[in-house]
Amino acid sequence: MLNKTPNYIKYIFSNFILLIVFNSIFRILFYSFFAELDNATLLEVQNAFWLGFRFDIKLAAIAIFPFTLLVLITNKRFFKSSFWRKFANIYFVITYIILTVFYAIDFGYYDYLSIRLDAASLRFLEDLKISSQVLLESYPVFKGLIGFLVLGFLIFKMCIFLYYKFKNDESIISKKRKAIYFITTFLLLAFSIYNSFNHYPLRWSEAFFSKNNKVNQFALNPVLYFFDSFAFRSEAVNMDEFKKYYPVIAKRLNLSLDTISFERKVVFTDSLTTKPNVVFVMLESVGVKPLSYYGNAINSSPIIDSLITKSLSFSNFYVHKSGTAASVFASVTGLPDIDDVNTASRNPMIIDQRILFDQFNGYEKLYFLGGSANWANIRGIFQSNIKGLRIFEEGSYDTENRADVWGIDDYELFNESDKELKKLHDQNKPFVAYIQTASNHMPFTVPDKKESYTPISEASISEALLEKSGFKSVAQLNALRYLDFNIGKFLERAKKSGYYDNTIFVFFGDHNTAMNRTDKYTNEYDLNIQLQHVPFIIHAPQFVKPREISKNGKLIDMFPTVISLLKMNHTNYTLGNNLLDNKQTASFVYLQINGEPAVGLLQDSLYYSSTIVTKTKGLYNLNSEILIDLKDQYPKKAAEMDSLLSAYYNATKYLYFNNKKLDK
Repeated sequence: MLNKTPNYIKYIFSNFILLIVFNSIFRILFYSFFAELDNATLLEVQNAFWLGFRFDIKLAAIAIFPFTLLVLITNKRFFKSSFWRKFANIYFVITYIILTVFYAIDFGYYDYLSIRLDAASLRFLEDLKISSQVLLESYPVFKGLIGFLVLGFLIFKMCIFLYYKFKNDESIISKKRKAIYFITTFLLLAFSIYNSFNHYPLRWSEAFFSKNNKVNQFALNPVLYFFDSFAFRSEAVNMDEFKKYYPVIAKRLNLSLDTISFERKVVFTDSLTTKPNVVFVMLESVGVKPLSYYGNAINSSPIIDSLITKSLSFSNFYVHKSGTAASVFASVTGLPDIDDVNTASRNPMIIDQRILFDQFNGYEKLYFLGGSANWANIRGIFQSNIKGLRIFEEGSYDTENRADVWGIDDYELFNESDKELKKLHDQNKPFVAYIQTASNHMPFTVPDKKESYTPISEASISEALLEKSGFKSVAQLNALRYLDFNIGKFLERAKKSGYYDNTIFVFFGDHNTAMNRTDKYTNEYDLNIQLQHVPFIIHAPQFVKPREISKNGKLIDMFPTVISLLKMNHTNYTLGNNLLDNKQTASFVYLQINGEPAVGLLQDSLYYSSTIVTKTKGLYNLNSEILIDLKDQYPKKAAEMDSLLSAYYNATKYLYFNNKKLDK
């Protein structure tokens, strides 16, 4: 078979393999001289090597892909012209030189900062004279240049050798075979770039699988990582602004004014006799407006309505940003997502955080979702910050009937989650689980029949009632009803499996669904903050008495509140507070006003907003019949809220880059 393969195909794959070997050599060099993996387990090192090898293959495929297309198009003609020979030599010499430069700089960069080469390294170009002097004084640059020239010469000779080795090919190839070779080669290289059998391609976040950051750094490929992080290079904190407003946030969080530190140790004088389990359930696209409990015209959520009456609930709870990835990031890290362009979860520079989820000592930790954890690079947020976490995703479940782009539907997700939680309960192992639902998201895939659930037909509901409710379609309504049904089924399973009584169930919306304007929450709609207003429900009949709390709360308060309910000693490094304390609270949101990024602060009935660039500000009373900007009437209150808003914003920026786990 190999003898029948035309030489131009052999030439392509010979170069591809050499590029992989070249990348792997530098990985071995990094492992030998820089990696510092003494404290890593054998399994962690093996996983890091395997992931790193996949990244190296991906880089090699990207590097050779344009050249491959050219050779496939010209096929045997590629070896008939001296022009193509010169082009091939120049192409590969430049490619290897670029790779070598990246790897060499990465070695020095890691040796200096213990992180792989990223786009933030460009800051050293701002003072090129000093950076060059440090480089010359710290490293054998001139010896390196000699080695670089020798390497360049050897690469050049290797390119010439390969070209002439495959130059002579007198075989006759039919058009059909050429087409087959073209398609096969194209697909093999395309798959090498995609590098995954899952729904999402291989991404940098998969490298962050360990709590040992040295392991994660080793798994990365610095060339790919540099460009992955490039989009976030301007996201640094403004230290002058941060220091200006630090006293404000320090007063808010009861921090020390003598030194900059967000560390707050929380110690309880008593404790619970048993360790309750905790299950966080993220309710996809559920705000307060579509729920019948909060006044929707349609009986859209009977299960959730009943649940609220039997639980501790917060009626003025807001997520920070309208988006699932943003809310997953904020709920887990305790920091709002205030990224202007992408989501914070996609920023490799801020993935390393000290979080409360990791402090559930003695607990089994689990994360469930119907699709892939590679989505929005969420895997890195969970896996690199939570020791011992087990992720259940597509490919992990006994039953996997993929419903749509989001994977298995919520019925199967809750069912599979219950199986795992029952196993732990039967083994007397306390657990903390995070279940991420998805069925209440476009394309709103629901079954025609699932036990007692049946979707409402369009004919059975009037257009007038649908319009009054704010739902944009019957499909949107049915998706919420299906989620509502599945919440009830999940709690039924929990009772049957035996862990219901000893579990604190936490339900929260990640953001509201897009709805039409109605006579409910009109001011929030007009101010573009109805998407952030969501339910927050703590259901634990054995531990919490039912009541409704109306003071403002925010998503980053969720973990501090729940971990305090457990009376678990912990250290809070985040911006979140325990909502059950008697301290004054506020909600911090990030949104867009007239197309411009903006931040907002809610205190009681007041809402204050400020755009990021033009600094357009406004103060409004959410309870008034007509929205009027009140900042000129109440300048003192406006200034007070502006100061607190700026404090939250700049503290978030600071903690993005200064809340990293300490190496142990």
